[in-house]
Amino acid sequence: MTKHYNTQIAVDQTTLLIVTHSLSNHTNDFLDGLPTVDAISSRIGKPKRADLDNGYFSHTNIEEFRSRKIESYIATGRQSHHLDLNVLQAEPLTPPDSNASPKSQMAYQLRTEVGKACYRSRKCTVEPVIGIIKETMGFRQFSLRGLTKVAGEWTLVCLAFNLKRLCRLRYLISPTGC
Repeated sequence: MTKHYNTQIAVDQTTLLIVTHSLSNHTNDFLDGLPTVDAISSRIGKPKRADLDNGYFSHTNIEEFRSRKIESYIATGRQSHHLDLNVLQAEPLTPPDSNASPKSQMAYQLRTEVGKACYRSRKCTVEPVIGIIKETMGFRQFSLRGLTKVAGEWTLVCLAFNLKRLCRLRYLISPTGC
């Protein structure tokens, strides 16, 4: 039987450093968003906002982020890269009724200018870090087996990324750095 693991990271938007990471054997992401956010050290502070892809969407997550006073922008489905003419000529944006479903309310929130900007920032924060881990660092699969061992391996990968990133940040501040 093959074991699959689901990795999570939370990334600082300014430095692109991984501020926390986690690993589970859940088949999808929606169970892992809140535990990952909750794992962020109190020394770093609670995030004001969470920008998440549609794998994290659930009514429970929306309510839990709200109860933690974290503004969430969670995609409600796949977003097309190319908008057709009907979407571009759509009716002006109007807020949903107060009794609208959480999915409708989130979809509206994501279509506002603030929502678009927030969700777009996810593509420039988390996605590049994942891309660097996969492509630049060449990490595409775990070498170990068992949840505990794989979690340790994921910790080492995240640590290696942060060390590489810190070196780069130091070089940006002082070109004679790393």
